[in-house]
Amino acid sequence: MLHSQLIFVIAIGPPLTWRGGIIVTVMTHPTLLADDALTAELRHLAGRERETTAAFIIHLAELDARRLYEGAGYRSMFSYCRKVLGLSEDAAYNRIKAARAARLFPAIVAMLTDGRLSPTTVRLLAPHLTVENHEKLLAAGKGKQDVEELLASWFPQPDVSPSVRKLPSRVVVTEAAAPCEAIAPPPGPLVATSSTIAHAGGAIGVGGISSVLPSKPALVRPLARERYEIRFTASAETRDLMREAQDLLGHAVPTGDLAAVFHRALTVLVTDLKRRKFAATSRPRPSHDSNSGSQTPPAAVRREVAARDASRCAFVSKDGHRCGERRFLEFHHVVPRAVGGAATVENIQLRCRAHNGHEVDLFFGPGKRRTKDSTSAATAAAREVPATGFDGAAARTRSGTGTRPLMSG
Repeated sequence: MLHSQLIFVIAIGPPLTWRGGIIVTVMTHPTLLADDALTAELRHLAGRERETTAAFIIHLAELDARRLYEGAGYRSMFSYCRKVLGLSEDAAYNRIKAARAARLFPAIVAMLTDGRLSPTTVRLLAPHLTVENHEKLLAAGKGKQDVEELLASWFPQPDVSPSVRKLPSRVVVTEAAAPCEAIAPPPGPLVATSSTIAHAGGAIGVGGISSVLPSKPALVRPLARERYEIRFTASAETRDLMREAQDLLGHAVPTGDLAAVFHRALTVLVTDLKRRKFAATSRPRPSHDSNSGSQTPPAAVRREVAARDASRCAFVSKDGHRCGERRFLEFHHVVPRAVGGAATVENIQLRCRAHNGHEVDLFFGPGKRRTKDSTSAATAAAREVPATGFDGAAARTRSGTGTRPLMSG
């Protein structure tokens, strides 16, 4: 029987060769690939990875059904996956759950292969799958957040009771301190401040002792349709501000309901941030022409651009995919300001910071992006652009955004 083994060799050569009964896959080093070839190869490898994961889960399900881990000296599939297969705790847990679900509902395997499901989403769906509902639930499975939203709508949970409690404290002796150097904390629990929370993993006191527990990540968990549990760790100052807000809202929110208080506070905050970022207002005034030296477009331009681009990054790739990012938005000059581009609605689009820098690379060349520690490298690079022969139309379409309509989705 011919024994085959896959070997990946970083070299230049034919895609597949035979050597002594061993299958040798010869790969071109990624640094030698053109952009299109690199992205195509990466997509191919992603597909291969999904196929391998699906095959792994099929075999894992069979090994689990035969309980072969017991004969190998392990009390559970989890221990076997950790010690023998070398999986991380999360990977082992997700794949065991997916394997057991796939034995009951074989359609999961095909959906893992084509990317409609992942081991994580299968693990979330598995406890809720039945003969009656599995087709609808599996068909709706996308990303982790989508699945959590779906399950919350299908299997709603009751609202959680609002609560504010002081976190416990304990002495944590680090490697920097010897056991004999442990010093008891002062009587009573310590209140974690914003600075200690930010450095909870490495906040060291006298003698290498940490007096706060490591902070847990903030939680936003769907409970039912349009209902969420939100949990986070706050400082004593934040708690005091919350209580003051409850007192000031005593007539409007007599119960002091935390959800109502935070909703009002966030509404005011978001309104103010939109006013400052996008000049959003219910009573716009005519704006004057912007100062030629100002980097900020006029208020009227910012309002119209934000509305047109739906407050999202408007970068569109060659294949028509729009970024749509909402964070770190900046106002991008299609024809760069450094070469005379005007701050008009037609010449301004929203970009996330990454794609604004990408546009700089496309126009001025790599290495010309604005950084924290520099002024505007693009302005300096503009001096290298010939004064004659500048093609504004080419600049407008260099990222493809000017050749197709900008959709809000």
